[in-house]
Amino acid sequence: MTIETFGLVLAGGLARRMGGGDKVVIRVGGKTILERTLARLRPQCRRLILNANGDAGRFADSGLAVVADSVPDYPGPLAGILAGLDWAAKHEIDWVASVPGDCPFLPRDLVARLHAARAEAGARLACAGSGARRHPVIALWPASLRADLRHALTAEGLRKVEEWASRYAPAVAEWPAEPVDPFFNVNTPEDAAAAERMAARHPDI
Repeated sequence: MTIETFGLVLAGGLARRMGGGDKVVIRVGGKTILERTLARLRPQCRRLILNANGDAGRFADSGLAVVADSVPDYPGPLAGILAGLDWAAKHEIDWVASVPGDCPFLPRDLVARLHAARAEAGARLACAGSGARRHPVIALWPASLRADLRHALTAEGLRKVEEWASRYAPAVAEWPAEPVDPFFNVNTPEDAAAAERMAARHPDI
């Protein structure tokens, strides 16, 4: 049975290492990272939403609902996750799968495997792993934790996703990092060039 899950694309950062702008519009293999992300996540989720700040109209072509941070001063991806959890709770959906807006090679079985890892471990959360690394932003979150997260952000000043997630002993779903790490992320112009080479060598990924 498929568990109803909202997909959340996190695009609320400032992209300083890229010189500013929206990383989701970087092109890899002839498509923007956002287009690639939507193609992978749409079949896995009931609905997709985008966390972004500023003028939401710049994403009008995506057809996605755009939710901004509810915590001021760009505190990082935890604020985007909170926005996604609030949106899910408003629409009576229990689960949110979050991904960053800079990963062009996301797995097509991401959500199902996160749910399976969580259920097998009896955990409240699950995150992705590859190449002996955890990826705490690529994760499955219950909307029931939104009050805890809001308190951590506003009362405790917490900013690191991994630090907050570790409070709940998340399960980890592992993927191989070869021939292409599915969680390779584009942070710099050099990363964008590397992603383009990967897409050319492995067009099926």
